[in-house]
Amino acid sequence: MTPLPEGVLAAVLTPLQADLAPDHGRLRLHCRWLLEHGCDALVVLGTTGEANSFSVEERLDILESLVEGGIPGGVLLAGTGCCAVPDTVRLTRRAVALGLAGVLVLPPFYYKGVSDDGLFAAYAQLIDTVGEGRLRVYLYHFPQLSGVPLTHGLIARLLKAYPDTIVGIKDSAGDLGHMLSLVREFPGLAVFSGADELLLPLLRGGGAGCITGVANVAAPLSAEARRCFVAGDADAADRAHQALSRVRHGITAYPLTAALKAVMAEGWGDDGWRRVRPPLVPLAADDADRLMASLATAGLPFRRAAGPA
Repeated sequence: MTPLPEGVLAAVLTPLQADLAPDHGRLRLHCRWLLEHGCDALVVLGTTGEANSFSVEERLDILESLVEGGIPGGVLLAGTGCCAVPDTVRLTRRAVALGLAGVLVLPPFYYKGVSDDGLFAAYAQLIDTVGEGRLRVYLYHFPQLSGVPLTHGLIARLLKAYPDTIVGIKDSAGDLGHMLSLVREFPGLAVFSGADELLLPLLRGGGAGCITGVANVAAPLSAEARRCFVAGDADAADRAHQALSRVRHGITAYPLTAALKAVMAEGWGDDGWRRVRPPLVPLAADDADRLMASLATAGLPFRRAAGPA
């Protein structure tokens, strides 16, 4: 069986054409750059990738374009969680058929205050309907945005019912204590941080790594922190991690996706990267200038070795 991804995973941005359709060429180029510059795997169609601003058909096209364009399925996870379970099923089935390493699944997130019984039923319906032994599910805990937390009790039930299918969780709540409690309570579950500044503390606590938007522009720093941790060089790991944290703090002072796309535009010398889909809006020019100045102070290099083809 192919080893499951761990380490540094980018929550990949989705570049857009002038008509705001997904730009498959730019996306493939960016994915290749990320894999060549420190990412162990990639998560496409997540929060940073504006997944819920795309139709199911557009999301399917993105997955097919990546695999047909030479991005190995074994290093790809796809965000497939939708409000309607049948949409989640359709996306997940295609991800499995394309040979992706797994799917990152938000709970159905429109209705709030739902019970663990209801959430268990939704995940069970997904897994049972897909009915595929190759399916690997990574839960997505992001209560600040989804409004639907995944409790320890729910996770325990899912692991008991589907021990070979539920393999990991992305915790974007920003609470290190919560992440470490997941590591302790569920030792077979790969726990990923959604916050760069928690990467090293989570690794030291037995976690699997990170899945973050900031890795789009700072993957080499994330990879260096993890490499030094694995090598046992605590001081070097701390230095790389501190630099990574400075970059993250500079970027998260602004709306995340728009800020990251502004940095991408600077890095590639390509203003097309600034485009986002409504209801998001591009970062204002003055804010973009301030962001670039703060990242220069933090030591983040902007220019890429090669521009878009």
